[in-house]
Parts: sequence; structure tokens; C-alpha cells
Amino acid sequence: MNQSDYPQQPQGFGGYTPAPLPTSTMAIISLIAGIAGFFILPLIASIAAIITGNMARGETRANPPTASGDGLATAGIIMGWIQIGMTVVGICCVIIYFVFIVGAIGVSQGVN
Repeated sequence: MNQSDYPQQPQGFGGYTPAPLPTSTMAIISLIAGIAGFFILPLIASIAAIITGNMARGETRANPPTASGDGLATAGIIMGWIQIGMTVVGICCVIIYFVFIVGAIGVSQGVN
């Protein structure tokens, strides 16, 4: 077999492959906080996931990029917003529940 039969990796300037970028620590923290928002600290971890995710996207989308991990940051941001939305819906349900309970007690007591 000839050497040219095998696929070659892309070469950088001067025949050297560029070094891979390190994964952004903020992106990892965003992903972990997004997961923790579902199980441990719903509102606090979700806010942390959104903040650190946006900071990580700034690192990964800089010109030139200083770190990789844009997908991790995006996943953390999405999980953070989903959890905040679920928290808002849950709070609204609790408020509606108490309004109906107070109304039912008032009707049953004959309050005019």
C-alpha cells in the first residue's frame, strides 16, 4: 500500500497541526450548575448556569478563541432557562392554589 492511500489529518502552518484549545472552565461550571438546577438548588444553580454560560460563550467566541466548550456553555444556558421557567410556573400554580383555597373557605363560611 502506498502512504497516500490513508486519510491524512489537516496540517497547520509549516506542516504542524495546531494544538487543541483547552475546554473552558466556565463552560464546565455552567453545565454542572444547569444539571444541579434540576436536582439540588433549583433557582440559585440555574442563575449561576446562565451567568457562567454567557461568560464561557464570550471565551469560546472570542477572536481568536481562547477556549473550547461552546456546546457545554449552550447546554448550561438552556438548562438554566428551562429551570427558571419551571420555577415561575410552579410559583404561579402555588399562588392560584392559595387564591382558590381562600375563596373556597370564604364561600363556605358565608362571607359576603
